[in-house]
Amino acid sequence: MHSRTDAPLGPTAPPGPGTPHDPFVRVRGAREHNLKGVDVDVPRDALTVFTGVSGSGKSSLAFGTIYAEAQRRYFESVAPYARRLIHQVGAPKVGEITGLPPAVSLEQRRASPNARSSVGTVTTLSNSLRMLFSRAGTYPPGAPRLDSDAFSPNTAAGACPSCHGIGRVHGTSEELLVPDPGLSIREGAIAAWPGAWQGKNLRDVLDTLGYDVDRPWRELDAKDREWILFTDEQPVVTVHPVREAGRIQRPYQGTYMSARRYVMHTFSDSKSATLRAKAERFLTSSPCPVCGGGRLRPEAMAVTFAGRTIAELAALPLTDLAGTLTRATAPEDGATSETARVLGEDLVARIGTVTELGLGYLSLDRATPTLSNGELQRLRLATQLRSGLFGVVYVLDEPSAGLHPADTEALLVVLDRLKAAGNTVFVVEHHLDVVRHADWLVDVGPRAGEHGGRVLHSGPPGGLAEVAESATRRFLFDRAPTPVREVRAPAGWLRTGPVDRHNLRGLDAAFPLGVLTAVTGVSGSGKSTLVGFLSEELPDVGRLVTVDQKPIGRTPRSNLATYTGLFDVVRKLFTATDEARERGYKAGRFSFNVPGGRCETCQGEGFVSVELLFLPSTYAPCPDCHGARYNPETLQVRLRGLTIAEVLDLTVESAAGFFADVPAAARSLRTLLDVGLGYLRLGQPATELSGGEAQRIKLASELQRPRRAHTLYVLDEPTTGLHPADVEVLMRQLHGLAEAGHTVIVVEHDMEVVATADWVVDLGPGGGDEGGRIVAAGPPAEVARAAGSRTAPYLARALGLTATGEAR
Repeated sequence: MHSRTDAPLGPTAPPGPGTPHDPFVRVRGAREHNLKGVDVDVPRDALTVFTGVSGSGKSSLAFGTIYAEAQRRYFESVAPYARRLIHQVGAPKVGEITGLPPAVSLEQRRASPNARSSVGTVTTLSNSLRMLFSRAGTYPPGAPRLDSDAFSPNTAAGACPSCHGIGRVHGTSEELLVPDPGLSIREGAIAAWPGAWQGKNLRDVLDTLGYDVDRPWRELDAKDREWILFTDEQPVVTVHPVREAGRIQRPYQGTYMSARRYVMHTFSDSKSATLRAKAERFLTSSPCPVCGGGRLRPEAMAVTFAGRTIAELAALPLTDLAGTLTRATAPEDGATSETARVLGEDLVARIGTVTELGLGYLSLDRATPTLSNGELQRLRLATQLRSGLFGVVYVLDEPSAGLHPADTEALLVVLDRLKAAGNTVFVVEHHLDVVRHADWLVDVGPRAGEHGGRVLHSGPPGGLAEVAESATRRFLFDRAPTPVREVRAPAGWLRTGPVDRHNLRGLDAAFPLGVLTAVTGVSGSGKSTLVGFLSEELPDVGRLVTVDQKPIGRTPRSNLATYTGLFDVVRKLFTATDEARERGYKAGRFSFNVPGGRCETCQGEGFVSVELLFLPSTYAPCPDCHGARYNPETLQVRLRGLTIAEVLDLTVESAAGFFADVPAAARSLRTLLDVGLGYLRLGQPATELSGGEAQRIKLASELQRPRRAHTLYVLDEPTTGLHPADVEVLMRQLHGLAEAGHTVIVVEHDMEVVATADWVVDLGPGGGDEGGRIVAAGPPAEVARAAGSRTAPYLARALGLTATGEAR
């Protein structure tokens, strides 16, 4: 390890470890995940970037060790009773850490989607705007002053009683509920009803109530159709089911629920995203007729500021809102009260930190489920900037994710401001411009998984040039411009539009078939909205595959082997062994998800939760199976000398050799190796995988399928979370798909990737209302010369072109 703890970052030479004024955070013996007893010293009051290939252990060091230990120490100072109310992480596996201040984590993980959560609530800007209306708003003559809660749609005092503060009401119609009136109820005329037993139950109840379920829907009386679809009554009747001969016919009590009531109940209460999505197909959404979509009671909507209601101001892009408030509170306007001026100036200053991060196109009422992870993290970062904390360690997870190169420059200014305010900034990052900007670099590697977990360099960035083992060094110091390549000729064109959604207004777009297209543009320009309209219904698409970074499973029971289908192959191989056949074991015996072969003490988890009063629950290996997940009888069956537990513990790399002569397993493992995931274990829980790893597993699962028909692959920012070395591996696969005649469309900010595309569609010129148009479209070298494109200069730099388009 190259350690540069004597770098001139502090005002004087660093005192010894553990002294009160030690300017370094000193980590000793970190063993979290794949870290191999890491010792490292990282300076305080500096911007430190942690780099390394995906899976090398950099997040385990920054988040899993340093941040987790800071959080644990803070919780130790909290009263034991209060600790029960806070979600806590366990103690990290580390010898000791000295010189560690309190820490704030800004990760990209989002909480569960909530329609009431918005840009205004995340940044607390809504609180300031409500206070402005409460204290300085223009009220109708004689109207009493309202408390700030009366301007919130999330409180009983403010929410419109008709839509409960949502702003929209959902309804349905006969045309939606019964798309084919030629069918009878028994034939499934009411498409909105559930299938299987529940749907049959509702038909039997209707039959018992005396309605004709065998006549075509259109022949039923209008008043009967109305009652069947829309009644709020829920009569209970005794049903005598008619089933096939030989089965016992037991009567039961059946409750009727109209089609509308069923759809509304499913949409609002179901925990299943699939059922909710199905229910939504039978609903119409329209602005609430009482509040007009303003979400508030009439008395709050009657108050104005600068001639607008609070709902109108909350709908403005933040840049426009700041301009409106600045004009309304200008000191030369004699009508402005001191209260309005103070509150208005404070709100404009708070908005300024958000617009600095390139988010000026967002409005306060924009719901957080519609934001990308990168946008959400930057909103939290803006809130921290205004908090005025100092002496804190900020640990950030790829703050450049989802950022156009133009916005990354603004991000660097913000990180410098956090540092200048007296804070320590630790950033896990792959973006080379952020890495170059660091005061200190901690490079972890050399490779991923068991081949990583060591600190290769800890010191100023320049020192990494000497570390031959580092995968980061080549990209930081030896990078040549991407040569302008011969672009593939399109096999045809895929046309979409006119698209009317968010900031896209009647946009028509064309994508070439059989080549790799990059969709570019600043954050909020409309890229994801545009590709979201690509569907299998479009001519020439054939088959559509969307590869995103959502987790492949939300519990430790889902893993690499189960997701790719490899586990089925492995279980069949174990079932075919002589030992298993003699014992009569079937494939289910070798699953840890069902009773039979699994260890029942831990129910196939491999660990048990140990509840500690007032402390976070901790997990210990199962006392019976010691983490193997299976019972002793199952583990007596061996395949080529290995038990099922030992096979699941193999890395993809080792398993590829072990199963080389099993075609079904070898194909699956080869595609995982091809996308650079050889370091993952077959049984690695889905919960331990990063977004980039999950995306590549999905791509590998897709690549292992035999592809005959033309397929359209759509990837939204596939390089997020990937080291440049991993990006090379990924792009090799994507170009391979295009070579095979398939169409690949990527939404991308990495100009090195865009430079290798065959076609570029650049949206902009800005974000929000300033975007939504195609600024340029063509081969990369052509788009790099486009006037008015904010992408062009960065693409030209990646291609090594001058501003006039000549090679440097």
